[in-house]
Amino acid sequence: ESDTASEISFQFNRHKKTPSTGSHSSDMASVSSVSGSVLSVYSGDFGSVDAQGTVEFALDYDEKNREFQVHVSQCKDLAVVDEKKGRSDPYVKTYLLPDKARMGKRKTSVKKRTVNPIYNEVLRYKIEKMVLLIQKLNLSVWHNDPLGRNSFLGEIEIDLASWDWSNRKLNWYPLKPRSLSAVNGVDHRGVMSLSIKYVPPGSLGKWPKNPPSGEVHIWVKDVKDLLQLRPSGVDSFVKCYVLPDTSKKSHQKTRVIKRDTNPVFNHTIVYDGFHTEDLKDACVELTVWDHEKLTNHFLGGIRLGLGTGLSYGISVDWMDSTQEEVAFWQEMMLAANEWIEGLLPLRSL
Repeated sequence: ESDTASEISFQFNRHKKTPSTGSHSSDMASVSSVSGSVLSVYSGDFGSVDAQGTVEFALDYDEKNREFQVHVSQCKDLAVVDEKKGRSDPYVKTYLLPDKARMGKRKTSVKKRTVNPIYNEVLRYKIEKMVLLIQKLNLSVWHNDPLGRNSFLGEIEIDLASWDWSNRKLNWYPLKPRSLSAVNGVDHRGVMSLSIKYVPPGSLGKWPKNPPSGEVHIWVKDVKDLLQLRPSGVDSFVKCYVLPDTSKKSHQKTRVIKRDTNPVFNHTIVYDGFHTEDLKDACVELTVWDHEKLTNHFLGGIRLGLGTGLSYGISVDWMDSTQEEVAFWQEMMLAANEWIEGLLPLRSL
């Protein structure tokens, strides 16, 4: 049995040529104002050349200030990006993985016209040592392009759990090509098991009309292999919206499952107020979060829809379902009153 069963009316003004009357805003405003949804925080870097050269750096943890420090010294023999001028404008960038968004990136200054840049800069992260030890350091070198099309020059990844913290000396490391997962955009955040069903208006009885409007049923079963951001584990919950409606009625969430990277939710949500034609313009957004006292951290999500980029004729960035998500939604549309089971990978949104 489900731990909770929620029933919510799917309510938003459908797109018309004239604004709606009364206290509601126009249809155009009601859709476009929520086009943001959960946005990606990852910056985009573009072109690349073959990785070559080395980077010199040292790692340290300042116990007093609870600060992780990356001492970036210099690079040697970097790849040349602008072959005509025989130059590169390199800088060094670092992330803490697996969740790039949580701690953000750190960058050195840009050194102009050199393949042997000298930095002597310290990149700092305020972070508890226990949390740091379940992270990986990703250090990469990039050519800075004035138009923003930065070129990848090489990277190195350090598993901080096995790092020798007594080693505070500067050491040289060879720069490597991008990993296959990075090239293919693979970002493993876990897998969600769920079922969905569409119940058309009147399909369960003509008189009285049962149901009076169409219903979308969402059964969130479990999630496997969630990212663990803290040593104590993950306290996760799932949040659900049916976009473009982001009202409190549309917003639903499961209970929090504590200290479990494979949480079982078994939670059912029913949204009514659907017309069959709404299915091509609506999108079910399910996101998984790590619950903490001060803030919740995004772990991954899925978006179920047709992935057309449009909702009621308006361009929206959240109508971006993957091929798997689109196929899952289409199967539900074609099989009224039947539960469709799926196993979908979580992704950054």
